[in-house]
Amino acid sequence: DGVDARAHNSHSLHSPQADWPEKNCYIDLWIELLHALGLEPLALPGHALAVDFLGDQWTFFKPTGYELRELYGVDVQELTMWRPLIEHALEHVAAARLVSVEVDAWWLPDTHATDYRRQHTKTTIVLNDIDTPAKRLGYFHNAGYFELEGEDFEQVLLARRELPLFAELLRIDRSEALPQRELASRAQDLLQHHLAWRPRRNPFEAFAPRLAQELALMRERGLAYYHQWAFASLRQAGAAFELAAAHLEWLAKCGHPSGDAATHFREISATCKSLILKGARVAATGKPFDASAPLQAMARAWAAGMDAVESAVLQNA
Repeated sequence: DGVDARAHNSHSLHSPQADWPEKNCYIDLWIELLHALGLEPLALPGHALAVDFLGDQWTFFKPTGYELRELYGVDVQELTMWRPLIEHALEHVAAARLVSVEVDAWWLPDTHATDYRRQHTKTTIVLNDIDTPAKRLGYFHNAGYFELEGEDFEQVLLARRELPLFAELLRIDRSEALPQRELASRAQDLLQHHLAWRPRRNPFEAFAPRLAQELALMRERGLAYYHQWAFASLRQAGAAFELAAAHLEWLAKCGHPSGDAATHFREISATCKSLILKGARVAATGKPFDASAPLQAMARAWAAGMDAVESAVLQNA
């Protein structure tokens, strides 16, 4: 019968005490949606092990449809947008299906501290509760569940667009909370697949020379350029490894230990957070900064963490 999110409390992965209370818009909404469905989000982030550095960005990590079906019985299909968004949304939400859609954060009041009515930024939300007469929408976004209304409702759901939005249809009618032991076993099996797709070379060693180039550009281009760069690089890397660590810690509690891998990955997360702050100072003041030592430390932590996970996977094979 859909999701009753009126009394929704955010998952601990979005705690203010986390290094990255918000990771990226796609994984964040899945954490909160699964949590609202009574499912365990900590079984999901094994894919974070495969993040890589690709020149001008780190991988924007996101779960696959196969993982969501295997772990939770949730089916994700692309939604063909041949009608106005509001017509699709009303039909599917009424049938206890959910719609995730890319929107402009300019019209999302939960981003009041950053984008709301300030800048146009693409992000993804899940439409959950639509009241057309009242022009009110309940939606999942980032670290929680929110509502918008009035002009925001009109712009998100009713505005005409030259090109259709990208949207997905989320079928939750077959979702199932597996017993913890079975859920962990499936997550452990998926971990082998993700580990096989880890980068073939140490991504932090590849990142080091590019960061030196970017630091010079930050001094020239200032904070606006820096914030865009930081989201695509340090934030994605740091958030991925914080999630990877949380996932491995959950697996260990379920009887699938991986040595000290989580400790190494949490070191990467904390170091990325530190570098974000130091990079902001570079962009604001123009003062040079040598990041070689923390990057070398992260490269060592990545190698040690991957070795520990590989040893655990081989032991459990």
